[in-house]
Amino acid sequence: MATERIETISPPPETREEDTPAPSDLQLAVRDLMRRPPALFGFLCIAFVIVWALVPGWFSPMDPYTQNLDMALKPPGFTTPAGFTYLVGSDELGRDMLSRIIWGARVSLIVGFVAVLLSGMIGMTLGLVSGYYGGLVDTIISRIVDIALSVPFILLAMSIIAILGPSLQNVILAMAVRTWIVYARPIRGAILSAKEFEYVVGAKASGCRTPRILIRHLLPNVLSTAIVIATLYLGRMIIIEASLSFLGVGVPPPTPSWGGMLADGRSFLDTAWWLALFPGLALMFTVLGVNLLGDWIRDALDPRMKRLAD
Repeated sequence: MATERIETISPPPETREEDTPAPSDLQLAVRDLMRRPPALFGFLCIAFVIVWALVPGWFSPMDPYTQNLDMALKPPGFTTPAGFTYLVGSDELGRDMLSRIIWGARVSLIVGFVAVLLSGMIGMTLGLVSGYYGGLVDTIISRIVDIALSVPFILLAMSIIAILGPSLQNVILAMAVRTWIVYARPIRGAILSAKEFEYVVGAKASGCRTPRILIRHLLPNVLSTAIVIATLYLGRMIIIEASLSFLGVGVPPPTPSWGGMLADGRSFLDTAWWLALFPGLALMFTVLGVNLLGDWIRDALDPRMKRLAD
């Protein structure tokens, strides 16, 4: 009589919690962003404008410099005999407003990002040096900060541009020369306490050179602070560029600029309202998106703010 083999099916092993891979920091950040509608709205606004700035030719229906006086001051939705529709109207020279708004995003973001990066590098460097060395070096840098704060920003920017001439590079330079102060003071205060940490004192005792201590040990302690300041001041940089262009000392025409378009539209507010409305809306939603996203980044980088937000 043949013996029967009885196969036993063992149950699948239970999944242990420690076997489940922990989510990465990026996944946690994305989940937190999806749970906050204002921050998500700000992210979408900024992403939309960045895509405009990177590939404006994909979205621009016309060349922003092409003039057609026969089509000057056409209202939004006007369709030409050839079948082209001015979705947001045309300006006093017959240029398509939508195309100029899309190309104007490139100017605003270039000025904003480059000015924030340049001023951040200057301010962080001076803040690190001032807080680490102290003494006479700290006194000199602090007095320079006080002098810079006493000069009105618009007056300083207009003076620099008047001397050097209006151009995209000079606008960025004028903004960076003044805004580095907002980085220097917080960084200096953070370094004054961070340089007394045990690992910094140990690095000094082991003979580490000063540049290595500043970059390797102290800079990571203040990097999150600098990122928060940069995100909060990016929107202000965009507003300042628009203000300078509105005053006629910013990016020179015919380069599309939201501030320049607002300046051109102020003479037609009663007859061609769309000349000022749509560039103003583009500027408003861009700065609003930057501020909302900056608030979320501040909460994400500061655990105390994150607990308050939760």
